[in-house]
Amino acid sequence: MLLKPMRYKTYTWPHNPETYTVEYRREVAAHKVPLGGWRLQDMGRVHRVLRGVGCFSGAGAYEEFQNLAEVFFQDGPGMLVHPVWRTVNAYFVELELLEEPLPDYVRYSFAFWEDGGASGGLTEIPAETGSGVDGGNTASAGTGDRRSYTVRKGDTLWGIAGRYGVPLTALISANPQIKNPNLIYPGDRVVLP
Repeated sequence: MLLKPMRYKTYTWPHNPETYTVEYRREVAAHKVPLGGWRLQDMGRVHRVLRGVGCFSGAGAYEEFQNLAEVFFQDGPGMLVHPVWRTVNAYFVELELLEEPLPDYVRYSFAFWEDGGASGGLTEIPAETGSGVDGGNTASAGTGDRRSYTVRKGDTLWGIAGRYGVPLTALISANPQIKNPNLIYPGDRVVLP
């Protein structure tokens, strides 16, 4: 079977990496029950991780690694076309040189994280424009300089706080309408402090 070459953004591998691993994970929370025992809560899937190891050989091997490194240094996600895995929007999160490069041989490893967002990540929505869906939130829009985020499937307050660089406690304090910080729903509006 002839496999298509792997591609990411503008880079196409001259030959596919030697090995791949695709990691699928599900986040599960354990809640202690009074008088003994526990209950598990499915928190949903987390991002998939594609890892691999490859090499470039022949004249220009080191230059080919440098070309791959240039793509790594580009910001933002891009389309990852894998020969057997489905095409996804992903972030290039790791690139490692595994041994001292020889003039005609370079061995490397890499990792991509799938971006599960429908539009390629989180997007700020100014509070005054809103999305028309507030999922029952009663927070006021506040002044014109207040920002908000409309929750999408798979979001957590911890993830939103990390994305916008605010402490989780400040985000929880700014959103008294959220009674349980562990339970937010698509369509909820979260005020960003």
